[in-house]
Amino acid sequence: MTISPQTILEAHSRIQPFIHRTPVLTNQTIDEIAGGKLFFKCENFQKIGAFKIRGGLNAVLSLTSDKLKNGVATHSSGNHAQAIAFAARQVGTRAFIVMPDNSPKVKVDAVKGYGAEITFCEPNQQARESALQEIVDRTGAEFVHPYNDFRVIAGQASCAKELLEEVPDLDIIVAPVGGGGLLSGTLLSVHFFSPQTIVFAAEPEGAADAVLSIRSGKIEKAPFVKTIADGLQTSLGDKTLPIIKDHVKDVLLVSDEEIKSAMRLVYERMKIIAEPSSLVTLAAILRNKELFARKKTGLIITGGNIDLARLSDWFAN
Repeated sequence: MTISPQTILEAHSRIQPFIHRTPVLTNQTIDEIAGGKLFFKCENFQKIGAFKIRGGLNAVLSLTSDKLKNGVATHSSGNHAQAIAFAARQVGTRAFIVMPDNSPKVKVDAVKGYGAEITFCEPNQQARESALQEIVDRTGAEFVHPYNDFRVIAGQASCAKELLEEVPDLDIIVAPVGGGGLLSGTLLSVHFFSPQTIVFAAEPEGAADAVLSIRSGKIEKAPFVKTIADGLQTSLGDKTLPIIKDHVKDVLLVSDEEIKSAMRLVYERMKIIAEPSSLVTLAAILRNKELFARKKTGLIITGGNIDLARLSDWFAN
């Protein structure tokens, strides 16, 4: 499968009855700090509280009844898990979700609330994939990968498509990168619908694999994984890496302290809740102001599903 402009248009049309068209917000104080005009695409107001509903829904709604009869399965630390659980409920099939045992409680509770069957595993990729394979072998459920799936990428592309429709003259878009599903979709929407716009990726220093993968041209692992951005700890896939390598301008790294500062700024000035993974974008802009000065920049707030008990850890001082 290859993704064309028509693929993205069809995906957007397919999922529209089930999702919110999320708002694009601005904030004068943050603009003054950044030195440019920022447009926040607020997927923290999306169904399930995150953009992941777009790709998960598109993938599940694209399956035939024969493929759906034994259920759908995936592994995820939270937001994709919610997306697949929600989508499965919409089409009347079962959802089997493998989650790391350190997943945020708010995300685990939401997945349970959508009626999915959760299997917990150790917090590493090998454990996720092993547990998932056992479930697929036992149940015959259809695996929907969290990001390395063209149906998922096409669904995620609808987010940037909406942003470009609302703010059609953007100079830049900044998207977070973990596994690369959202970034790939963003890059393709920009490539097809706004080719004059450039795209930067934002990545935590504590999960810096994408920057290495783009340089080498093959999937690399991060030297170490330690970041509060729990949704960005995965590596790129063989479907996302080529898209990103061909189209992204650069990958901008940020520290956890810079992510916390961006969170505090958004919480205090915009009065909205966003999870750490979603504000690597603002952190990257504030760290690299010279790239964004006097520019119109769109950035995607990918989700708002945080464990409120962790706020005291992040903002202790």
